[in-house]
Amino acid sequence: MPAFLLKRLLNAAGVMLAVAFIAFLIFRFVGDPVELMLNEQASQAQRDELRARLGLDKGFVLQFATFVGNALRGDFGISYRNQQEVFTLIAERFPATFELVLVATFLSLAIGIPLGVYTAIRRDSLLAKALQFISVLGVSLPSFALGILFILVFSVTLQWLPAFGRGETVQLGWWSTGLLTTSGRKALILPGVTLSLFQITLVMRLVRAEMMETMRTEFIRFARARGLTMRSVHFRHALRNCLMPVITVTGLQIGNLIAFALVTETVFQWPGMGLLFVQAVTFVDIPVMAAYLIVVSFIFVSLNTLVDLTYAWVDPRLREDALSGAANAR
Repeated sequence: MPAFLLKRLLNAAGVMLAVAFIAFLIFRFVGDPVELMLNEQASQAQRDELRARLGLDKGFVLQFATFVGNALRGDFGISYRNQQEVFTLIAERFPATFELVLVATFLSLAIGIPLGVYTAIRRDSLLAKALQFISVLGVSLPSFALGILFILVFSVTLQWLPAFGRGETVQLGWWSTGLLTTSGRKALILPGVTLSLFQITLVMRLVRAEMMETMRTEFIRFARARGLTMRSVHFRHALRNCLMPVITVTGLQIGNLIAFALVTETVFQWPGMGLLFVQAVTFVDIPVMAAYLIVVSFIFVSLNTLVDLTYAWVDPRLREDALSGAANAR
């Protein structure tokens, strides 16, 4: 297990180094930071002083090494638009995005798994066929269109839920949460459901396919022959063997939700990292764009590595395959 862990950590470090290089290229070659930070009346001496302070007068390799070292310390520079530290801006916005993704992930599992099991067990029923049809719509419809539709129905017409914003929040140290206030929980419903719909249909279809495949295996036939109840066969044996792909998809999709929540956050004006990134693109705020790329990639790579380690812990054969492959390579 330590060798398997070391291999996965080295792979993750290599991916993050490549992402840091791409972010550095964005930071280095998309516009001139000096021209973006100073006004037109600035003198040449002021421009040279700022260029030296930002390290732009150094060589390419040294600039990249400095960029990586600063990123490891959480130093992504100063936002051109807000004139604040980029890390502070992201830390302020991260709780909102995390809570939105947490709600979407919970809904996708709490709704998708039972629906997937039902459509697999009762696949010929009218309700199962209707759920299959709805799942196709859930995969096909874009999230921004669903978000606008939800705002029109539940905010404008029925006036049940707020159309934008995060509601009232409570500070727990540096963390801000809306889960402890009524308005905060109401504000989470529409964006959380909008972000989770694609995940719900994805989990449902995945569980259904895996359940139908598992129900045809020999050990399920043997369990039925032993006289076990259908509830035990379905949930204790079949479903438990279907959860491995769900673990993988859920872990990877959390990273995708964080990365692509910017569409939902823009529609609902949710004050998270996605909305911050959209604003950074609008105002060509290069440090925020580069930092967002690194932070989201780090989360995605960390979750991917955690899924691999969970796989290896659940199925020891994966550790043996990985180690035997490394031994053959040597």
